[in-house]
Amino acid sequence: MLRFYKTDPETKDIVKLEKAETDCWIDLVSPTDEEIAEVLEITKIDSDLLTKMRDDDELPRVETSKDATLIVIDVPAVDDDAEYITYPVGIIVTNNNFVITISPRKTPILRNFRKNLVRDFRTAKKTRFIIQIMNASAAEYLRVLDNIYHKIEIREETLQKATKNEDIVDLLMTEKTLVYFTTSLKENNLVLERINKGVVVPLYEGDLDMLEDAIIENNQAIDMAGIYREIIQSMTETYATIVSNNQNNIMKFLAGVTIVLSIPTMISSFLGMNVHFGIIGTDPAAAWIILIASFAISVITAIILKKKDLL
Repeated sequence: MLRFYKTDPETKDIVKLEKAETDCWIDLVSPTDEEIAEVLEITKIDSDLLTKMRDDDELPRVETSKDATLIVIDVPAVDDDAEYITYPVGIIVTNNNFVITISPRKTPILRNFRKNLVRDFRTAKKTRFIIQIMNASAAEYLRVLDNIYHKIEIREETLQKATKNEDIVDLLMTEKTLVYFTTSLKENNLVLERINKGVVVPLYEGDLDMLEDAIIENNQAIDMAGIYREIIQSMTETYATIVSNNQNNIMKFLAGVTIVLSIPTMISSFLGMNVHFGIIGTDPAAAWIILIASFAISVITAIILKKKDLL
């Protein structure tokens, strides 16, 4: 998808254009070969800057050519299985006054820019636009991490009632997501640090505070992802210990029951041999005597095992 946007000089609103103009924003989402060719014809930049951004595995970085500067960041999204992932978004500032954003799929962080919901957004102010996108990315990470935390809390309540393999696997998948988030956020932080040095794009006084806010939010997201990952690790270790302890308790209980039930079996087996055993061999009430004695010994044994916490 290819779209063109530009800030109206009078109303300061974002206007969708039919064709590209100087100082406009060229928005590419999952572009076709024809759309890439059209943008290359307009901007005259190196084709590699656009074609490589069709790959979901591009890493955050800053790349400079003679015609433009490419800034790649990772942003969060939801895949087809409703799991959180990260994928790259490229921001290209050309030497002939165009700003291009390109991503392999739709991203929520650019939606507010298209709807004119971002304060002080101007397509002609390219450095500010880059910083605002970085800020929106950090804010989106924080929002997604908040959702992940609520998911962790729900999973914790579920595990307190029943520990299923699916629950543990779900926690492990969430931990995997947090690993990806932490990696992407740290790489985004390196990009922010390079921008902060003023060697990537020119920095203006009005943009410095915004850049500092983006760095702070990005670091906050890194800290939150690390904390939530530690919480999940603690939860999985705790519940693994609980499962093991419950298993030991069950084995201990079964061993105690086996001891108690083996007593009547031993007595009846011994007295069932073809051997005279005093009065029990001839007494008509011998069966009841054996039954009551076996029951009494079993009860006494069970009480002893219970007091020793073995039953």
